[in-house]
Amino acid sequence: MTFAPSTRHSVASLRASRGKHRHAMLRVETMDEAAAAEAAGVELFSVPPAMLMDRRFREVAPNAFAIPGDNFYEIGGTGDFLRWAFPLVRHGADAVYCSGSLATVRALADHAIPVCGHVGLIPSKRTWTGGFRAVGKTLDSAKLVWDQCRALEDAGAFAAEIEVVPDAITAAIAEKTSLFLISMGAGAAGHAQYLFSDDVLGQNRGHLPRHARVYANLAAEEDRLQAMRIAAMRQFANDVHGGAYPSDEYLVKTGEEVAEAFRDWLSSTG
Repeated sequence: MTFAPSTRHSVASLRASRGKHRHAMLRVETMDEAAAAEAAGVELFSVPPAMLMDRRFREVAPNAFAIPGDNFYEIGGTGDFLRWAFPLVRHGADAVYCSGSLATVRALADHAIPVCGHVGLIPSKRTWTGGFRAVGKTLDSAKLVWDQCRALEDAGAFAAEIEVVPDAITAAIAEKTSLFLISMGAGAAGHAQYLFSDDVLGQNRGHLPRHARVYANLAAEEDRLQAMRIAAMRQFANDVHGGAYPSDEYLVKTGEEVAEAFRDWLSSTG
């Protein structure tokens, strides 16, 4: 099954594509990134909620399957999640992320809001699995990932981000689960492959995750542009301080008779 990049997916079409098409997904945080991802044929976007609420988002990315999300502790409990999710769906969200409780996932699903959960390494819950490290390298932790998937299925989620899980574990789970699996560092068996635009574009100046692949070096380009900004602004400041700016070509002129008449008028006003 082949999907045209200009086709906006639904939950049904994503489910139908499992095992037939590998989807690309990016975290985008600016309108420029969203427009570039749309033009590049990226099908799924993770977006900040504020971006989704901005009408310009759908102008630049009309075909993106957009999933806004915040950490559950930024949102609150089940009632808070519902109040958070309804406006997002009204403004064009195709699904919402939820790393909160299973009761919250169930409440969202009960209101027909497509929910994407999170399994494996869940950064906001990393203390339970040993910090920023892979989950699923032992039999017990692999069982934990499977239990997380089953629990999300039972709660009504349609998808789950599966993060930093061994590829063999992801492949085995993909054969058994009904979830649409979004792989972040969890292997090719994920139904979508997910990276952050900052990493893909080489804008991340901090730690680069092992699973992240860099395709550009915009950080170096930004350094070059910043050096050009500084040099231009320094020259401007020097020209102002030294009297070289503004020179005649940047001035608005009037006839000397008008200027003289105006000076005489000013003198007569006292």
